[in-house]
Order: sequence, then structure tokens, then C-alpha cells
Amino acid sequence: QVQLVESGGGLVQNGGSLRLSCAASGRSLYNYAMGWYRQAPGKERELVAAISYGGSTYYADSAKGRFTISRDNAKKSVSLQMNSLKPEDTAVYYCAAALLIGVLPIRVDQYEYWGQGTQVTVSS
Repeated sequence: QVQLVESGGGLVQNGGSLRLSCAASGRSLYNYAMGWYRQAPGKERELVAAISYGGSTYYADSAKGRFTISRDNAKKSVSLQMNSLKPEDTAVYYCAAALLIGVLPIRVDQYEYWGQGTQVTVSS
């Protein structure tokens, strides 16, 4: 089992920055890819960014150039640095883990473990 706990959400103004963190506990994250998803009211959960155990990354088009995903395998943590935030980035952000080797998981059903989420609100 893997437990994931997100932190770092909050209220920020248009153009501001936030850094989300996800701390994992339980079993080792060896070979686990980590992802950040978000879900706005009335919308489907969407992948923002993902990172493999080895550090390969994937970004949604909406995140490219503004968000950076990183991980510290020794500390079993993953972060999402979000810059130039926009009101449309407002959502609950979730950390997720997937045991997948050789390809970055980009589908919701590929992720096995999920955190409870942290709210990000960007005011206009």
C-alpha cells in the first residue's frame, strides 16, 4: 500500500505561483511513476504532469512552460511548481502513483494510488 498526502494548495492571484508537494508513505516507490491530476467543478479529472521513477516527464499542453514536476526518490516525494497561474487553473489537485515500467501513465485508470487532493484557487 502507498499513502499519498498533498500540501501546498491555496489562494493565489492571477499570475502568481504555488508549489504543491506530495509525500508518500508505505511501500517503496521503486518503479512507480507519479502524476499530478486536477479536477475543476463539473469537469473530468485531467492529467497535468507525470514523472517516471527515472525522471522522464510528461506535461499537458495547458501546463507546458508554466509547470514543473520533480521528484525526490530518497524522500519519497513529488512536487509541482506552478508559475504564471491563471483562473482556469483553479481546481482540486491530486497526487497519484502508478506502477508502470517503460511508459509514462497518462490515463486515470493506470494510477493505483491517489491522495485526497489540495485546493488551488486562482483569483482574477
